[in-house]
Amino acid sequence: MFGFIGNRPDLGALVLRANAAVLRTKRDPEEPLGWGLGFYQAGEVLLRRRPLDDRGEIDLAEAAEDVRADVLIGHVRHASVGALRTENTHPFRYRSWLWAQTGTINGFDRLRGRLLESQPEFLRRNVRGETDSELFFHLFLSFLHDAGELERAHTSQEAIAAALRASVTLVDRLSAEEGLGQNAGDILVTDGERMLAVHRNGTMLVRVLKGKNDVEELIGEDSRQRVRIPSVESTHFTLIVSEAESVPQGFRALEGRSLVSLTRTDDPVVEAL
Repeated sequence: MFGFIGNRPDLGALVLRANAAVLRTKRDPEEPLGWGLGFYQAGEVLLRRRPLDDRGEIDLAEAAEDVRADVLIGHVRHASVGALRTENTHPFRYRSWLWAQTGTINGFDRLRGRLLESQPEFLRRNVRGETDSELFFHLFLSFLHDAGELERAHTSQEAIAAALRASVTLVDRLSAEEGLGQNAGDILVTDGERMLAVHRNGTMLVRVLKGKNDVEELIGEDSRQRVRIPSVESTHFTLIVSEAESVPQGFRALEGRSLVSLTRTDDPVVEAL
């Protein structure tokens, strides 16, 4: 799973291409994979999802090479809950919100009903698939709704963070009531203006690209393209990657149990979850 947010939609695909090695996923011959991209383009929220891909390696940088966007979430799905169909493929969308996550809710088969009951009817009606991830997303939306933030044109970072923390806390409590341990996995959520990540265990990496030197690295030897890009000094992108196998040059690993806030123009802010 990965995401980026920046201030140059014309460079988004180049950010992925330059970091393609850390975004590729190799498929076990016995395990089918699906994938999805969610992004914002010309004021629209767009999804590009493929629930079943039998290639030996999934390269989402290649899948996004024609995308012109400054905010994007990508996800490769190991189908732990729910069939291989589009409705179960991340990212999930509600209005301007996009959500993807890794991991599975402990005891989900016993908790599904309680998670649905905790949500208002208009959100329950919007659930299309069978996954724990989609219900987790709608639980997050429910907390935003309870706080009076879901209908706002611009939701504050503080409100998003509070809803994420409340969702994680409730899901962990419900799993504990079933005699199960704390849940693992990471979350990415965005409204197109900011992106927040929940990192609980494993490896999550972040890389910031900004200014003239980083832009020239993205463009490489194409001097014609370099001439067409104005104001390179103000360029800013943050790329965040979950479940990476190594820490490539330019990336840094985040501590577990953390909440990460990303914007188009600022460096990441990392807090304790």
